[in-house]
Amino acid sequence: MALILASTNLLTARIAAGCFLAALVVVLFYAKNWTLRGLCIGFIIFIALVWFLQERTTVRILRYVILFIGVMNSLFSVYDIYDDLISRRVNSSDAEKFAEICPCPCNGVGWGFIWGMISFIFLGASVYLGLIILS
Repeated sequence: MALILASTNLLTARIAAGCFLAALVVVLFYAKNWTLRGLCIGFIIFIALVWFLQERTTVRILRYVILFIGVMNSLFSVYDIYDDLISRRVNSSDAEKFAEICPCPCNGVGWGFIWGMISFIFLGASVYLGLIILS
């Protein structure tokens, strides 16, 4: 949600890109395998290239890249919740464990549905607020 809202202004997109780059650098040094390190290096190069193009040329794409990353993360969140907790039942999922300790009569699928709806509501709210900010 923060990345989607940050993409509405160039200054906030720069701040979001800087925070994203800092997080990637931290993950780069804590990563235990080379696949994750390679992905971090690739994203660092990509964001740095986009930022360089934003500052030095007439290409104004940084806001759209931050928007794309935010929307794709939100959409994948909804899909991952559906895939892990609703479409296939795994007794060791975090929703099943939460259902065991929570006094609510919901099972793991119920909690997966609730979490999916919360994630989808946040996605919709961020797109709506982004459109309000842009208008």
